[in-house]
Amino acid sequence: MRLTTLPHDATHASPKLTVSLATTPEEIREVQRLRYKVFVEGLSLAALVNPTGLDVDEFDAYCDHLIVRDNKTLLVVGTYRVMSPHASRRMGSYYSEKEFDLGRLDHLRSRLAEAGRACIHPDYRSGSVIMLLWAGLATYMRRERCDYLMGCVSVSLADGGHNAAALYNALTRENFSPAEYRVTPLTPFSVDARGTVYAPIMPPLLKGYLRSGAWVCGEPAWDPDFHSADFFLLLPLTRLDSRYARHYRKEMGPA
Repeated sequence: MRLTTLPHDATHASPKLTVSLATTPEEIREVQRLRYKVFVEGLSLAALVNPTGLDVDEFDAYCDHLIVRDNKTLLVVGTYRVMSPHASRRMGSYYSEKEFDLGRLDHLRSRLAEAGRACIHPDYRSGSVIMLLWAGLATYMRRERCDYLMGCVSVSLADGGHNAAALYNALTRENFSPAEYRVTPLTPFSVDARGTVYAPIMPPLLKGYLRSGAWVCGEPAWDPDFHSADFFLLLPLTRLDSRYARHYRKEMGPA
C-alpha cells in the first residue's frame, strides 16, 4: 500500500522536530523499531520478543503512520498509527474490534478514524512530541473528513491491575460517553475485584484524551499480549477543548 503524505501546508514543524506521514517502507520500519523499543523492550514483554527487533502486526500495511522526526539526528522519536474509514473497509475491521464490540458505533463508521500504537522515545517525553502528533492527527482527520476519533489507551497490569482499576473507579460521570456510544469489551478486565484504596496514576495519553473532550465508552478490556487494561475512548471533534482547538489552529494555519 502506498502511504500518502500530509499536504505541504499541513506539515508541522518546530525548530527541532517535524511531523509528517511515513511514505517509504524504511520509514515504516523505523516506526516499528521505535514501537519495539518502547513496548517490547521498555515494558519487558517477553512474549513479544523477536529477532527482528520490530513490532509488526497485520494492520500496519493498511494504516497511515504519523512520525515525528528529530531534525538534527533524523531519528524517528514519536509515532501514531492511524486508520481511516476507507482503510478499515479494506482491512475488514478496526484494530479496536479485536478487543471491543463496536456495534453501537456502526452508524459512525464513514466518519470514524482510529488512532493507536502511540509511542514516544524515552528521551523525548517533554510534551512537544505528543502535541505535534495531535496536531498531525487533527490535520489527518480534516483531510479524511472524519468527525470522530477513537482509540485505546493501555494501562499496565504490572502492579496486579490496581492502578487500572483505581483509574476506572476515579472517572467522573462527565468522563463517560452517553449510553448510545457504549462499547463492550470482548474479554473484560475486572475493575471490581480489586480494592479501591489506591491513588491512581493517570498515563499522559489518557489525561490528554480526557482534557481534549474524549469520552471513556465503558469498562476496559484485558489485553494479554501487552499485559494491559485497555480503555476505549471516543472523541467527537465538536467536543475539543478550546485550548486544544486553539493549538491545532495555530499549528495548522489557515484551512
